Amino acid sequence: MTNTKLSNEQLQEIELRLREGERVKDLAVEYGVTTKTIYNHIKKNAATDGTILEMNRLKRENKALKELVGMVTLELKKEKKLL
Repeated sequence: MTNTKLSNEQLQEIELRLREGERVKDLAVEYGVTTKTIYNHIKKNAATDGTILEMNRLKRENKALKELVGMVTLELKKEKKLL
């Protein structure tokens, strides 16, 4: 990764994709910058963008919890059929 300066258009694309749930790490690799570059941009726009990271974390956590509940539900149904 290099310290390539991102254009305003690229920064807007990154912000949009972060809102859609993509990870900073993945975007940094794609755009050829460090994660710190993206985090610095988010920090500059903290009034709106600071919540993006929290929302993405919560989305990932919610997805994991839904998968866990689904697995537990299936297991309970299997056990109920055995009884």
